[in-house]
Amino acid sequence: MHDSARTSAMRELDEQERLIVRHLIRDPRESDNGVGEATGVNVRTVARKRQRLEQAGILSYYTHLDLSSSGTGQFQSRHLYIVKFRIGITYKQLLEDIKREPSVRSIYTEIIFESHICEIDGKLAMLFFIDGASETDIVQTVQEKLIPSLLRNHGENSIEEVSTMRILSPVRFMRNYVLPVNIEDGYIKKDWPDEAIYVGR
Repeated sequence: MHDSARTSAMRELDEQERLIVRHLIRDPRESDNGVGEATGVNVRTVARKRQRLEQAGILSYYTHLDLSSSGTGQFQSRHLYIVKFRIGITYKQLLEDIKREPSVRSIYTEIIFESHICEIDGKLAMLFFIDGASETDIVQTVQEKLIPSLLRNHGENSIEEVSTMRILSPVRFMRNYVLPVNIEDGYIKKDWPDEAIYVGR
């Protein structure tokens, strides 16, 4: 998206929306009544504004299930893989190929913690955070499953380069969740100041 298109589509949150969103960042499961009580915004206004933000795709909710060594222990290692595609692979083509991915559990669902489409030196790339039982397990899974699957989806000669780095520990998620600092019992700590929760300018 061009900067001009981004600017024209930009939507600033009003003061009530900022209060609502800031509270929902603290506790996404909070009811409209609870948000209204905590923020001083009328409950009907909370419900209306929350629904509008959700429908516009500005506000979404996610559940983070920690399968790493600090959670369930299923995965002991995480690597960042950057797969750079050759010239000729387009953004639209990548998106179409991704949309054809089955909705049932797949190799992608199991091993990829997070992924993004990127651009490196004028070429498209995909960035993958890959989980595994060990360092060796990740390398084997990538070589035996992920790379062959990408080649099937995007073309036999589609990949130009693969680079990787080992991830030691997560620090920050979605701007406001700083795992070693402000998360306790699955939520942002109650004494974490409102001013420290960023909800845009």
